[in-house]
Amino acid sequence: MKKQLLFISILTLVFLGACAPENNDPGTDEQEEIADELDPNTQMEENADPEMDERLGYVHYQRDEIENNEEANRDMEINRPQMADMITRTILQSEGFEQAATLVTDEEVLIAYEKNEKLNDDEAANTAAKTAESVMPGYFKIHVSDNIGLIDEIQSLHNSTTQNQNFDNTINQIIQEMEKPQ
Repeated sequence: MKKQLLFISILTLVFLGACAPENNDPGTDEQEEIADELDPNTQMEENADPEMDERLGYVHYQRDEIENNEEANRDMEINRPQMADMITRTILQSEGFEQAATLVTDEEVLIAYEKNEKLNDDEAANTAAKTAESVMPGYFKIHVSDNIGLIDEIQSLHNSTTQNQNFDNTINQIIQEMEKPQ
């Protein structure tokens, strides 16, 4: 089913590309590139393995085969863009949220959102935090804010890596801003 959907999507894109009027505006191409770069699904689609999506997950260990320390548990690989995408999509499925941005680092989850008047402040913050807690391992620190100005701040880090020295400073500044009372 997924292969058929993928084939139909590709066929539709090819057809639309052939029929689309020519656009000579270089600004439009640049805007499309930026939009593609910001779309978390682009990276996930490139890495997607259709067979892996259908396989079940199973492991079996005996106690003496694994080290039961926190550091060993943190070595598991987490697809940060995929986790951020899952958290954001789940938040937006809740009634009362207009937009949300999520950044997942190696230890923290930062969520900035815009809510509508149907949702009170505490309920919105609780929903956003609980959503992230349900998806991420327990050692992650969750930070949420309804300051929509922080959405741009979070977005500015979307291409950063944890190896960047300015990264920690910027993250800490955003967290401090998130913790300020509104």
